[in-house]
Amino acid sequence: MSGRRELTTAVLGAALAGALALSAASQRWADVTAQRRAPLPPVEGALSGGDAAPLVTAAGLVLLAAAVALLAVRGAGRAVVGLLTAVAGGALLWSAGRVLAGGVSDAAADLPGAGGSSVTSVAVDVSPVWPVLTLVAALLAVAAGLLATVRGRSWPGMGRRYERTPAAAPPRTDEDRAQEAWKALDRGDDPTEDAADPGAAPRTGPAV
Repeated sequence: MSGRRELTTAVLGAALAGALALSAASQRWADVTAQRRAPLPPVEGALSGGDAAPLVTAAGLVLLAAAVALLAVRGAGRAVVGLLTAVAGGALLWSAGRVLAGGVSDAAADLPGAGGSSVTSVAVDVSPVWPVLTLVAALLAVAAGLLATVRGRSWPGMGRRYERTPAAAPPRTDEDRAQEAWKALDRGDDPTEDAADPGAAPRTGPAV
């Protein structure tokens, strides 16, 4: 695989991982039911990905920024960005695995009415779809990050079309030529001779 293809693969991998993570973070990850002492009714609530695993949103934003940074930097800078991408993928992996393993009790207790001495039990029903999607995003991020870390130094930079080109000088107008002629007369030069022979040295009038 050429360097440009490797760069494209890493950029797309980081961007896709970030988009998947942010999309999953906004979804409903778990339903929470807190049973309370009679005559109090049970309390029901829901945990989004951002509630159950706050690192998912942060890691998703980091991955989107890393996809842009991989295009903007060169050399060792790409290796650094690749390392950050892999770390963000590791954060996604840990967050999703923790939720799937049942580690959402703290987040469930933060729901209104789900904590306090009146609560006798808390049941959490985790929907595995979104944590699993986060695991997929984590694997993509780790793969893209490792690729950029190992191979990024040799990848080409952005093409010249992305670089800023200097603005062209504006064309000379008749007014500009007239002003130059008056200035030449003030110096004692003959502007008509300069126009007839552009290669000739300018003539100067006698010193006063």
